[in-house]
Amino acid sequence: MLVFVISSKGICLQLLLKCWDIPILGVCLGHQALGYVHGAQVVHASEPIHGRLSEVEHNGCQLFRDIPSGKNYGFKVVRYHSLVIDSESLPAELIPIAWTSSTSTLPFIGSKDFGKSNTHEAQPDQSISIDPLLAKVGNGSSNHFDYGKTRSARVLMGIRHSTRPHYGVQFHPESVATCYGSQIFKNFREITDDYWLRFRSSFKETHAYSDACMQVSSANRLYREVCRSISTENNAVDQLKEIVHADRHLEYNKAEMKHLEMFNMVNTHHATTGYKCLKLKWRKFGHLAGQVGGAKGIFCGLFGLEAENTFWLDSSSTEKGRARFSFMGGKGGSLWKQLVFRLSHQSDGSSKGGGYLSTEDSQGSAETIFLEEGFLDFLNRELQSYRYDKNEYEGLPFDFHGGYIGYIGYNLKVECGVKSNRHKSKTPDACFFFADNLVAIDHKNDDVYILAIHEESSSITQWLNDTEEKLLSLNGSVRMALERQKSLPLTFSSCKVGFAAEKSKEQYIEDVKKCLNYIKDGESYELCLTTQIRKSIEELNSLELYLHLRERNPAPYAAWLNFSKVDLSICCSSPERFLQLDRKNILEAKPIKGTIARGATEEEDEQLKFKLQFSEKDQAENLMIVDLLRNDLGRVCDPGSVHVPRLMDVESYATVHTMVSTIRGKKRSDVSAVDCVKAAFPGGSMTGAPKLRSMELLDSIESCSRGIYSGCIGFFSYNQAFDLNIVIRTVIVHEGEASIGAGGAIVALSNPEDEYEEMVLKTKAPTRAVMHFA
Repeated sequence: MLVFVISSKGICLQLLLKCWDIPILGVCLGHQALGYVHGAQVVHASEPIHGRLSEVEHNGCQLFRDIPSGKNYGFKVVRYHSLVIDSESLPAELIPIAWTSSTSTLPFIGSKDFGKSNTHEAQPDQSISIDPLLAKVGNGSSNHFDYGKTRSARVLMGIRHSTRPHYGVQFHPESVATCYGSQIFKNFREITDDYWLRFRSSFKETHAYSDACMQVSSANRLYREVCRSISTENNAVDQLKEIVHADRHLEYNKAEMKHLEMFNMVNTHHATTGYKCLKLKWRKFGHLAGQVGGAKGIFCGLFGLEAENTFWLDSSSTEKGRARFSFMGGKGGSLWKQLVFRLSHQSDGSSKGGGYLSTEDSQGSAETIFLEEGFLDFLNRELQSYRYDKNEYEGLPFDFHGGYIGYIGYNLKVECGVKSNRHKSKTPDACFFFADNLVAIDHKNDDVYILAIHEESSSITQWLNDTEEKLLSLNGSVRMALERQKSLPLTFSSCKVGFAAEKSKEQYIEDVKKCLNYIKDGESYELCLTTQIRKSIEELNSLELYLHLRERNPAPYAAWLNFSKVDLSICCSSPERFLQLDRKNILEAKPIKGTIARGATEEEDEQLKFKLQFSEKDQAENLMIVDLLRNDLGRVCDPGSVHVPRLMDVESYATVHTMVSTIRGKKRSDVSAVDCVKAAFPGGSMTGAPKLRSMELLDSIESCSRGIYSGCIGFFSYNQAFDLNIVIRTVIVHEGEASIGAGGAIVALSNPEDEYEEMVLKTKAPTRAVMHFA
């Protein structure tokens, strides 16, 4: 038996105190706990180090076998901590085994010799979910925690107990950018094997077997006991509870444990006898898109300029293979319906889950029901109720063949492990169409497809015939009309009232400082702070606004959605994919962290691009979210399948350069599409890390609900494939008001003024689009 120490309800402290003869490796917080329970002091580091790298030297003990040591020898590790063990306070029974080689840190890009990093390795079974014990010790008042800085220039990176098989490392071996992380885990496995061999050889075989079983049984029993309640027998645990205001954090950890359990459940209980047998028919028109005005011409020609109850998942930026397909449609056939979901809210303003679902079919028949288990559980049951023939879509090059299309708002985080919502959303928390008829465009080959799904007992030939006729009639006149519209001068009045910010510059900067204090005290590694700007509008053609936005700021995961029932239009120019599941059960996330404006000249633009690429702060932001998403995907993917094919690439868009990474894994057979979304929602690039604690802090800092912003837009195909974006660079038009959300990741290296300027930069493209029309 080998144990990786995590921090939950004081379990790691109990294990370290009582399981003296069980091999344990403490990582980061577990390392600090190992020092703490034996009397060492945990103090503030000279500065918080989150998502940054250091070179490490070690004493050559078995934990670091076959790993180089010292400066310029290639052993670079990723650190996430603002507190450290004071090496001068180590008791005699704890032996230091590793230190930083220097006082400086290193960027990931620009460092040499990362051939042994975990970048292309996949070890979700070894990816450790570290709870924020730092959050617990961060607000302490005991003399055990000296809030002065560490007294040593070099930081202690590893310890071991002199007589017990207990080890600790301050850094994160499982991080994608740590070198030799796999070797450390292999070495600890060998330490464990060697320990039990020695244990057995020191007794007779029968006694050894019996004793070993007793020890494992004892550890398991201890774990169960601690999960029920923390024993008050141990003074160290009592002190820590008193220091860290444990009641608040224990509630958080209960939510975290529930969160983890939720994703590891086998979802056979979702099976239902109410199966719906769907049939698919489709037609292809080769090389047609360019002849009829492209995606814009097809959408306007088929669905008109009013575009009520329409959708358009719009890959308006297809260069460099970023996106290939667009999907569009309107009010459809007999299976079409519109879903509007609002979370229920208690009198204290907190949301406990559950809510009201209003549905309306193509005939106008409507009903409202209460969903006790929430919207995502309902969506899961719906998707698992469909039966279909895979052969019917074998010839299609894309994965959306009909199904649900719409958005999930940020507040649905309460269905993904978060305890409650502090703020109520003005917009519905989720809106979807069930699209039984749609048009797809293959931008790579210029092909157009029309698709329709129906139940086995019905026919859909008429819609296919009608749409084919309309599609083929879109000719040069449509293109000419679009060109005339494009050439009309855009009016802009200097007397127009602009957007009103939810918070002033001074208030936003103050919020950034609050985030920095939380980070300094170990409450979070990274906090993705956001705000909103709003503008009242009287008359606005939302589709024209979207057409203008997509022209000025094209994006691979752009979208138009109109839900007339709730007076809602969404004009989205997102460059970021949240999560995709294809028909081969491959999951992919593409988080963006790190943004800089484009330059005025080609030379300046290239300089700014390199500035972003080699920024240690932006690399740290990106790396933290990559590690977070590897952990999220590891919960629902096959062990060994999660990997990072692209790390910290810089992509260029109309107004900004961004730093993008790609994480992939193979979905486990016992989890559903919706389970995958629940494991990762909201996208880590919009929350920070650790995710649950960071969202709790952000709810306390931000003054209003994010609403649709920070959620996701996309599709869930009836065969459970899905593709969802992150809702950023988006205008929400709802009940006479246009709103735009923006923000940025706050890390230890953040400068408050710079963070404010980055937030403003992200609003420029959507704000200018609105000001042209309103």
